[in-house]
Amino acid sequence: MKIPRIYNNIEKYLHPNKVLVIFGPRRVGKTTLITDFLSTYKGKYRLESGDDIRAREILGSEDLSLLKEYATGYDLIVIDEAQRIPKIGWGLKLLVDHVPGIRIIATGSSSFELAGQVGEPLTGRKHTMTLFPLSEIELLAYYNNNSYDLSSKLAERLVFGGYPEVISAKNTLERKDALGEIVGSYLLKDIMELDRVRNTKILSNLVRLIAFQIGNEVSLTEIATTLGIDRKTVARYIDLLEKSFILYNLRGFSRNLRKEVTKKSKYYFYDIGVRNAIISNFNNLSERDDVGALWENFLVIERLKTRVYKNISANDYFWRTWDQNEVDFVEEREGKLFGYEFKWKKAKAKEPKNWRGTYPEATYGVITPENYLQILE
Repeated sequence: MKIPRIYNNIEKYLHPNKVLVIFGPRRVGKTTLITDFLSTYKGKYRLESGDDIRAREILGSEDLSLLKEYATGYDLIVIDEAQRIPKIGWGLKLLVDHVPGIRIIATGSSSFELAGQVGEPLTGRKHTMTLFPLSEIELLAYYNNNSYDLSSKLAERLVFGGYPEVISAKNTLERKDALGEIVGSYLLKDIMELDRVRNTKILSNLVRLIAFQIGNEVSLTEIATTLGIDRKTVARYIDLLEKSFILYNLRGFSRNLRKEVTKKSKYYFYDIGVRNAIISNFNNLSERDDVGALWENFLVIERLKTRVYKNISANDYFWRTWDQNEVDFVEEREGKLFGYEFKWKKAKAKEPKNWRGTYPEATYGVITPENYLQILE
C-alpha cells in the first residue's frame, strides 16, 4: 500500500546554495520520501546518516577545506537525522556559502535539536517543511477523492492513527506491533537520550497521565504533585515532548476578559495511535468511553496538518469561561474567529450563549463524521 505524500515533488523546494530542512517524528516517512526522490534524481548526490561517525566528524568539523573536499563532485548532499551531528548548522553554512551551486537536504526528528543547531547559522539560507503521520488530505487523494472510501475506515484511524507502516499493516496484530515499536524504540527513546532527561520512569508516567487527559485542561501543578517532582521539571519535559512531535499544545483564547480561562492548556497527540499505544487500549470505538476525546484529538491535529500543508497562516485555541461556556476549537485567521464544536455522534449542539455575544464577528459550526472533510479546506 503505497500512499503518495504531500511533498512528493521535493525538487521544487530545492535551490542552489540553500538547505531544505525536513522536520517530523521518527518513522513518519522522511527517509522514504528522500529515497523515493533520489531514485529518480538525475544529478550526482551524496546520502549520509547522522549516525555515521565519519559524516559526523566532517560535517561537524567547521573545517572549510575538509568540507569543500567532501562536497567536491556532488550537486546535492542529503543528511538523514542531521540533528545527531554536533554543530551541523555551522557545517551546512560553510557548505552553502563556499560551494557554488550546492543543494542540501537535512532531515530531523527533533525540532528542538535540529532547529536549535541550524536556526542562527542558516538564517536566510534555508527552507523548512514538516512531515506528519499520514493526513486525511493524503488519504483522500489516495482514494481518488472518494470520501466514502476515506470515511469507511475512519473509526480504525481513531484507534490506530496514521503512521504509514500502521496504515499499511495487514491486520490488527501488525498494527499493534508497529505502534509498540514506534513508541518503545523511537519516540520516547529519542527524548530519553537527551541530556536533560534523567528519569525515564517519570517521563513515561508523565506521558501516560497526559494521555488520559486529552480534551481536558491540564494542570502542571497537579501532575507535578502526582509524580512527586517540581512544576518546572514537568514543564520542561512537556516542552521536550512538544518539540519531539509527540504532544501538541492548545492554549485558551482570550482578549483579556476576566471570565475567560487562559492559564491552562489542552494537550493532544500528534498521532492518536501513539496515544492509544501508551495507554494500551486498542478497543473498538463501541467498547470505549473516550471516543469524544479521540475525535477531538483527531480533528485538532488534522486541521494542523491542513494548515501546514496548505500554507494557511492561523492561530488555534480552545475557549472556555468560568461559567462553563466552551468552544472546543477556535481558529484565528485573517482577523476573524472560527469556532467549532466536535461531535462524534450526530446530535444538535447548542451554541455557547456568550460566544458570539462576546465576539459578534465569530462563526460557529459543529463538526461530525458526516461533514468533517470541511476542515481539510
